[in-house]
Amino acid sequence: MKIAIGSDHAGFELKEEIRKYLEDKGYEYVDCGVYNTDSADYPVQAKLTCDKIISGECDRGILCCGTGIGISIAANKVKGIRAACCSDYFSAKYTRLHNDANVLCMGNRVIGKGEALELVEVFLNTEFEGGRHQRRVDLITALENENQ
Repeated sequence: MKIAIGSDHAGFELKEEIRKYLEDKGYEYVDCGVYNTDSADYPVQAKLTCDKIISGECDRGILCCGTGIGISIAANKVKGIRAACCSDYFSAKYTRLHNDANVLCMGNRVIGKGEALELVEVFLNTEFEGGRHQRRVDLITALENENQ
């Protein structure tokens, strides 16, 4: 599994912790930026990161901003992305099990490093259950296609 990671300036420190964690665990990843704390626009970083998933270069993504909210809203504007802003273990697990989310979003100003890394681990290691949940994911996709 290859992971795309990205952040704006407010999420940079958390993205760097996640990058180190991915390296330590042996995950392949693409760092889509940013690379410092200079001001950056989270919609731009969301698109750069999500494009890696849509193109098939990466399987999943992780995005960070100050709260995780803005970057998740932006990510969900990219067709084919199901991004979830999570700050607890249960949500990170069930967004994979039930929603087949392909992008995890977190807020550097909201969540601590230790918990964030636990969320990354459960997000990357939980598979989609399918079944009745597939029908609902298909309905989400239909909504997305209806508005194109």
